[in-house]
Amino acid sequence: MNNDFLAVLEYLENERQLSRDILIELIEDSLLSAARKAVGPVNQLRVKINPETGDINAWATLKVVERVTSRENEIKLEEARRQYADAAIGEEREFEVTPQDFGRIAAQATKQIMMQKLRQVDRARVCSEYADSVGELLSGAVSSVEHGDVFISLPGGAEALMPYSERIPGEEYQSGDHLTGILLRVNQDQPGPALIVSRAASDFVRALFEREVSEIGEGLVEIKGVAREPGYRSKIAVHAVDADIDPVGACVGLRGNRVKTIIRELAGEKVDIVTWKEDIREFAANALQPAKMARISVDQDNHELLVEVPEDQLSLAIGRKGQNARLAARLTGWRIEVKKIQLEEQTEFQSKIQQAVDSLAKSSGLQRDLAAKLVSHGFVTLDGLLEAESEDLTAIDGIDQQQAEAIMEAARKAR
Repeated sequence: MNNDFLAVLEYLENERQLSRDILIELIEDSLLSAARKAVGPVNQLRVKINPETGDINAWATLKVVERVTSRENEIKLEEARRQYADAAIGEEREFEVTPQDFGRIAAQATKQIMMQKLRQVDRARVCSEYADSVGELLSGAVSSVEHGDVFISLPGGAEALMPYSERIPGEEYQSGDHLTGILLRVNQDQPGPALIVSRAASDFVRALFEREVSEIGEGLVEIKGVAREPGYRSKIAVHAVDADIDPVGACVGLRGNRVKTIIRELAGEKVDIVTWKEDIREFAANALQPAKMARISVDQDNHELLVEVPEDQLSLAIGRKGQNARLAARLTGWRIEVKKIQLEEQTEFQSKIQQAVDSLAKSSGLQRDLAAKLVSHGFVTLDGLLEAESEDLTAIDGIDQQQAEAIMEAARKAR
């Protein structure tokens, strides 16, 4: 029995990567219930395992008395002196009370308890190891699929669970398949695997771009937002910290290699990469790509946008079952209503825009492309420019303080 016990102890020590001292302490604790059943209701009882020999002994603290009135707390003097020759009445000592064949009884009675405690320690170790990895990518091999839930074996012996709800719709998995997901949370207190991963979360797309695009890892390009309907389409907004970098081009990569790698990992999911803009009109127009906008009205109080598009762009702006507009709304954080503009109205509107641009450029002496930018932000007349503050102009993307002052000076001179 002792040799078998030591062999199991060594196996658990190596396979579970736990120290022998911790294992022995766990087993001693789990053996207490079996010892109490065999010894009886002794108040102060402990179990001790010899780590060298594997011997298991039970010890009880009892008071030496001449006549026993409580078997749970006392021992007769004659019995006490069989273990301690100098035992005296009134003193308390620890006495061995190991039942006959206790090793076999204990092994049978505590196997389930011991394994449960070992799992708890193993779980705590995994939780501690991965506590700082939430939001990071994890890769492993599929060990099993049960009722749609996917169990993944990770390097180091840890196991992760990808619930059915966190799968990419349409993907099927077999045992042995290599799988990458994002660590969604560390499940320390609930039953089941300690690590929960996802391939359906929006942050999975974010993490893939962080892995594939070196400019993001270096802080040269920022991800401003991700909106996703897993298995169908994702939109990601990016912004270059360095003005010399094209953020969309960096994410697409040479010949599209970077985004192609991400799309393959997403099982063919469509990915739209758009440029983030501080101006909500420009950002919304980018988010609704590939549709082209006619005009965008902003309701700041209700955080709503009314987007008007040419009739032939309406279905493209809304997308299949409203998907494009829905994702654009999530990406911008604004409620978006898409409305078509009739061809006649569109032609008239574009004509008025051109007239306003021509008029402003002529009256102010500004470059036509700069006048067009000012008109698109509501500065359609010279009077409107004269009433503006420099802060109103610097709020427009691409216009700095120096340019704003130059525009206002040109307007004053033209007046």
